[in-house]
Amino acid sequence: MLKVLSVLGTRPEAIKMAPVICELTRHTGAVISRVCATAQHRQMLDQVLSLFHIVPDYDLNLMQGAQSPAQVAAAVLAQLEPVLRAERPDWVLVQGDTTTVMAAAITTFYAGIKIGHVEAGLRTYNKAQPFPEEGNRRIAGAVADLHFAPTAWARDNLLREQIRAETVIVTGNPVIDALQAMVRLPCRLETGPLAEVPWHKRLLLVTVHRRENFGQPLAEICRALRDIASCYHHTVHIIYPVHLNPRVWQPVHRFLGDMPGITLLPPLNYLQFVQLLKRSYLVLTDSGGLQEEAPSLGKPVLVLRHTTERPEAIAAGTARLIGPCYQNIVSETTRLLEQATAYQCMAQAVNPYGDGQAARHIVTALLGAR
Repeated sequence: MLKVLSVLGTRPEAIKMAPVICELTRHTGAVISRVCATAQHRQMLDQVLSLFHIVPDYDLNLMQGAQSPAQVAAAVLAQLEPVLRAERPDWVLVQGDTTTVMAAAITTFYAGIKIGHVEAGLRTYNKAQPFPEEGNRRIAGAVADLHFAPTAWARDNLLREQIRAETVIVTGNPVIDALQAMVRLPCRLETGPLAEVPWHKRLLLVTVHRRENFGQPLAEICRALRDIASCYHHTVHIIYPVHLNPRVWQPVHRFLGDMPGITLLPPLNYLQFVQLLKRSYLVLTDSGGLQEEAPSLGKPVLVLRHTTERPEAIAAGTARLIGPCYQNIVSETTRLLEQATAYQCMAQAVNPYGDGQAARHIVTALLGAR
């Protein structure tokens, strides 16, 4: 029997690891699956685990107020080691680029246990953009034994870094697996926090949470959203589920809380969010996951960053990199609202992130690598 321990700490990790964990549990005759949650983000993580009916075998419950990446890393290093000693898995799976991923990979490396890195090979080659994610994923990649690259571009990054070709497997991104599962589920959006949304209008879905957009960039984004809402208030409505980080929550509510045409919400559960994405017209975001999810539903994405580790979406035409710049946000949003041809070119572009079978490919590779 192959024993696999999946370690995750944040909502994005849980969304992308959930299909993999579910696939592992389908191989009960060949795989013993264990799950360890660090709870780097407590509430937002628990929403996803509940939705996918995943109950962690270990919960390190590390979340504290205003903790730094170094504090998170130190806690994971100290508290994951006893779990590894108790379980002695054949493989530890980590996903992406959070501080949980980096620290779990290092702890597992020190324990002499093999590491599988899901969503491997994403790069900006600028360690400050995004911070600390670029550094985290490169550290995890340096000690990983199997690299599950979502695209050929990500694979090629790893090969240029002298990662052995036989350890790199292009699988697609399991976020597409998760998205497809959520699209099939029933969900009523006209109740609860979304009850007052004018569904007859074109909906602009906004998310902003990255550190590089704290401060003045976030103020620029909010100023642009105010002007868009004012100019198009008869036909457009902006919906913004606001990240719980006080450096996002407080300025967003200060700038936009009283603005007609904008609905500010606490973070939605993943099912609600996917259903809202499905009914949206356009997405403005600095999220990596949304750059992958929105194109699968035919939604153009304006990326509120100066650089992205997902150039496949830009190359495919499903996303445009516009930065957290007032003028770019207003002009590009206006273009897509007013020029039907420009909108359709982005909406009909091909999603480059896989066919929803990534989890199956990942588990098949693990079973073949024992």
